Amino acid sequence: MKKIYYENEVTFAILCIVLYVVGTSMAEGISVNVGIIKLPAMIFHLVYVALLFGFIKRNGLFEKYGLFLPKYELKRAWFFIPLMLIGFASIYFGVTLKYSIPETLFYIISMLCVGFLEEIIFRGFLFVGMAQKNVKSAIVVSSVTFGIGHIVNLLNGQDILETILQITFAVAVGFMLVTLFYKGKSLIPCITFHGINNALSAISDEKASLRVFGTEEKELWITVSIAIVIAVVYSIAMWKCLSSETSKDGDQS
Repeated sequence: MKKIYYENEVTFAILCIVLYVVGTSMAEGISVNVGIIKLPAMIFHLVYVALLFGFIKRNGLFEKYGLFLPKYELKRAWFFIPLMLIGFASIYFGVTLKYSIPETLFYIISMLCVGFLEEIIFRGFLFVGMAQKNVKSAIVVSSVTFGIGHIVNLLNGQDILETILQITFAVAVGFMLVTLFYKGKSLIPCITFHGINNALSAISDEKASLRVFGTEEKELWITVSIAIVIAVVYSIAMWKCLSSETSKDGDQS
């Protein structure tokens, strides 16, 4: 893999995506067969995180892929409010224990790992590799492929409407996160948001939200639409705010 990486970073990213999608799909299938929610997926994701993190560490790539704390001033912490609004959306109407305590733990760990894996693969390897030639194309491709990657949920039995809306939401969020990484240089906020957003779905109370919206279809349309609007507006704000902020520090804008 090291040879492939240094020969062509984009090819390396694509191989990582394929391995991630296939491995996750197989792990979820095993979960159904063994009757233990997320345990195989958690194991696969933990191993994959260890492999990629080890690869990045051995090759001194932490700076290249933004694996450092953001350098924003504390007074600009408000800037992350839109991220929090989307990230915590799944528990606005309440929390509940949907699985056993061990299964909930497996679920949360798995989703935290997914936050790291998807960010380092799509925003890290793929975007950075493509951005060396064309930044605009890299932003579009990394966002769209990130969204399409969620089609794996359809293969795992998820409803087609829910999958389409999830893909649409993922493309919008993908664009938001790649903008945040490109303008802010650090991938840590993206990983943190992504991991928390995914992990909270383990304890979200869908029944409570359905009592508010009436039907699942209505809930999906409304929540996804609101999230997309926030993501788009936030992305526009980042292009303006972070470009001026990073330029003061002598970074690329």
